[in-house]
Amino acid sequence: MVLPGRGSLVHLCQACSHVWRKVPRKCTPSHCWRKQLHPKRPCSGSAPDSPGWHSGNLEQSSTQTQQVPHTPVLLKEVLQYLDIQPGQIVLDLTFGGGGHSKAILKSVPGVTLVAADRDPEAFRMAQQLAEEYPGQVRPVLGRFSELRELLVGLGLGNGSVDVALLDAGCSSMQMDTADRGFSLSKDGPLDMRMDGDRYPGMPRAADAVNALDQQALASILAAYGEERRAGKIAAAIARARSIQPIARTHQLASIVAGAFPDSAMYSRRDRLQRPSHIATKTFQALRVFVNNELNELVAGLEAAQLALRPGGRLCILTFHSLEDRIAKRFLRGEDLSAPPRQNVRQWARARRLEAEEEEEEEEEEAERESKHWVCLQKKVVLPSAEEVRDNPRARSAKLRAAFRR
Repeated sequence: MVLPGRGSLVHLCQACSHVWRKVPRKCTPSHCWRKQLHPKRPCSGSAPDSPGWHSGNLEQSSTQTQQVPHTPVLLKEVLQYLDIQPGQIVLDLTFGGGGHSKAILKSVPGVTLVAADRDPEAFRMAQQLAEEYPGQVRPVLGRFSELRELLVGLGLGNGSVDVALLDAGCSSMQMDTADRGFSLSKDGPLDMRMDGDRYPGMPRAADAVNALDQQALASILAAYGEERRAGKIAAAIARARSIQPIARTHQLASIVAGAFPDSAMYSRRDRLQRPSHIATKTFQALRVFVNNELNELVAGLEAAQLALRPGGRLCILTFHSLEDRIAKRFLRGEDLSAPPRQNVRQWARARRLEAEEEEEEEEEEAERESKHWVCLQKKVVLPSAEEVRDNPRARSAKLRAAFRR
């Protein structure tokens, strides 16, 4: 099988990249969806002229975030498999709201924790944690693909880390802040950038739905969201944007829902058998595409492999099937940069068939050996019924753990 993001899907991003040049860099407010996203921001996509705007916006976002409790997923299992000892160096590749990192610092004395994240808000929270634990927490701001250089800057070369945790996907902090544009349940600007305003020229989800052609949109929804009705949704988006630019999360959700009969809007169900909005996979696909998440995940796994010493432990938390398949193949030692052997639609169809067989394959995976990794569990670890009841966002989580040969 070919890895999404490094093989069969990387060309999808390259094929769509030329379309971004069609997005007007300077335009009038009357037809610019960026004005609808952020009325105070210049249309050119450059950083605001006034530094006060950025700091004020960050303070507002911080206030919203602090009001939201953060519950780390599979915390007991993560601590069990990492088996952290006093004095060890711990790498948290996705600090997020800091739930796992705080638990590590409280439960194990004398550890040095490298708290990395691409989100400036998460970085700010890591800096606050560093003040609570002087000399123990080293905050790092950057993407997985930048991690090697950032670790070298901290004096941490290859084989210098004892344990690593990679918590993939979107954090609760991002989902619960309406202005970030990740959530279906909260109306906000259609943004979805995990980096926030670090890269002002980076395309937003609104840029994708308004600038990419219909075929490119359908391919993105099919590949990154595993959406079976990608063509119908892409056609509905194309019709809607010809009338008015798409700038808000609820606006996009309504457009997607309008592509289906009323009876189908809540026909999908999550792992708790609760009704799931029909636009959920569309939002996932756009988020993965905008943030280049699959390529970044591979880069993070490779960085962790280099950073860990022999015998060092790695825990990987994933929240959808695309992420989990990458983690599974990585720990098997498969070639993640294999050239594409299928087009996007063939790939998506094959993934659906593979998903139906995954449970039967888990026991066979434990018997496969990698020259770099030894798995610590026979089957993927899932949250207990009690945890899912207390924290519904844990319902799709999967944990894989291994130690470095």
